Amino acid sequence: MKSYVKIILVLGIVAGCGLIGFETLLAQSGAVDELKNKINSHSSTIKQLEEEISKYKKELTKTAAEAQTLQTVVSSLDINAKKLGSDIRVTETKIDRTSLTIEQLAFEIQRKERQIGQNQKALADAIRNLNQNDSQSMIETMLVYPNMSTFWNEIETIQQFQTKVRDNLDILRQLKNELEGNKKSTEIQKEELVGLKSQLSDQKTVVEVNKNEKAKLLTETKNQESNYKKIIADREAKKKAFEKELAQFESDLRIAIDPKSIPGARSGILAWPVDDPVLTQNFGYTTFALANAALYNGNGHNGIDLKASIGTPIKAALDGVVEGTGNTDTVCPGASYGKWVFIRHPNGLATLYAHLSVISVSANEQVSTGHIIGYSGNTGYATGPHLHFTVYASQGVKILSRKSVACGGTYTMPIADPKAYLDPESYL
Repeated sequence: MKSYVKIILVLGIVAGCGLIGFETLLAQSGAVDELKNKINSHSSTIKQLEEEISKYKKELTKTAAEAQTLQTVVSSLDINAKKLGSDIRVTETKIDRTSLTIEQLAFEIQRKERQIGQNQKALADAIRNLNQNDSQSMIETMLVYPNMSTFWNEIETIQQFQTKVRDNLDILRQLKNELEGNKKSTEIQKEELVGLKSQLSDQKTVVEVNKNEKAKLLTETKNQESNYKKIIADREAKKKAFEKELAQFESDLRIAIDPKSIPGARSGILAWPVDDPVLTQNFGYTTFALANAALYNGNGHNGIDLKASIGTPIKAALDGVVEGTGNTDTVCPGASYGKWVFIRHPNGLATLYAHLSVISVSANEQVSTGHIIGYSGNTGYATGPHLHFTVYASQGVKILSRKSVACGGTYTMPIADPKAYLDPESYL
């Protein structure tokens, strides 16, 4: 009977080993519940703030549709300042929520590690006892029991025990898989936390840019509509002169481009550089380009324009390397791309992102599809905040520094053979 009792006791240990860790960590379950409640509360706050941001976006769209006057521009900057404030609060709340999620995962990892350790110990003890029982020969084991009925009862108990061992081994494997999943989730959350903190820093910079733009505008115009109109007219004249000399230089490049070096036109090769894209200007000889021939010098529009209020995250359209960044406003204010980012991709394409307020990447940096490279703005020649997005055949474009007679200085920006400009909509 001693052997029978021993097996029963071992069977009980194995049956309960999955509960030991939970009971030991019972005090922590309250903390986990509290964390979950806080995470849910933060998610609710984020939803409310995003609804607030959506309202500001609608107001900005309405203002953009009105006649471009000093008053509407100032009003747009004021509305955008409120939106940027909400953007920052969303990011701060996401940072707090992510930190809480990491803390919750740490509890889960600790709990599972304890459960795994206790399961392993209980199973090891159980198997050791079983081996000791198996060291006796069948005849010796049978002689221990008073009758055959008792012997067969213990055989049945051993079989039940073996089944329970297999079940607990399956539980152990499941716990280990869950542990690996939790550890992987923790790493993902930590990476997200780093990204959110970087985004928060950039968003605070955008707020300052928005504030400074309003102050500069009011100073330059002395809050007079007539002065504003004059500034716009001067910008258009400078842009016309700058584009004319640039167009002449680009037409003389004559860079050989192998058609086989670029992918065939197909939707989905590039990702949209903004979330919820709204096209405001197409590529090529659009109605707007033809109606404003003086602005495009007969060359049409070399990219597409996308609606993007100041501070909208701008994302890489494809994996690639940032070949350069710059700001044409340092030499030719209000006449060209303003702040720009140029990325060369491995599939024979290259992309340009212009009129940014903040640049978040640097030359030679490797970026992946969807990586935030900057934030939209109103730099360079722009009749309102938006993203100018150009796609090139990579062979036909280079970042060059060139002296401008129109601007009286040397500017640096991507310059391409006219054949290198491709319609972005063919690849998005």
